[in-house]
Amino acid sequence: MAMICWSSDLDRVWPVLILATTAAASGLEVELFFTFWGLRVLQRNEIRSTGANWMQKAESLVDRGGTDNLKLGKIHFGGMGTKMIKMLANEHNVSSPTELLGMAQDLGVRLYPCQMTMDLYGLKKDDFIEGVEAPIGAASFINMAAEADITMFI
Repeated sequence: MAMICWSSDLDRVWPVLILATTAAASGLEVELFFTFWGLRVLQRNEIRSTGANWMQKAESLVDRGGTDNLKLGKIHFGGMGTKMIKMLANEHNVSSPTELLGMAQDLGVRLYPCQMTMDLYGLKKDDFIEGVEAPIGAASFINMAAEADITMFI
C-alpha cells in the first residue's frame, strides 16, 4: 500500500495513520509519502521555527509541525473543535495521531519525507522524528505506487 499525506489538518492526518496502521497490522507493506503541509506531520513536536529565510520561518510559525500540534481543517472554531474531537476520540479509545505514528513505525510502516518540500520549507532531516526514511522525490514515490496493490491520496 502506498499513500500520500499532503495535509497537516488533523481530519486528514488521522485517517492516513489509521489506515496505514490497520493495513500494516493486517500484513500489508505500507509506504507513506509526506509532501507539502503533510510533511509537518513528521516534524518533531518541540521544533517551533524552521527555515533559513523569513518566508520559510513565517510558514513554520503559521503551520507548526508535529503530531501534537495538528488542528482540524474544518470546524476548528478557534481551537474548540479540535479540543472537542480529541476529547471524543479519547473517550472512545481512538489512538491519537502521535500514538498512531509510533504504532505505524513499530509495525514497519516506512515514512518518506518529500525532498522538494523539505527544500521549499527549509527543513532538514534533523527536524524530523526518529526513524524517518531518507527523503525521496515524486518520481521515486510514483515508482513505489506503481508497484503497490493499493494507492491512496489523502
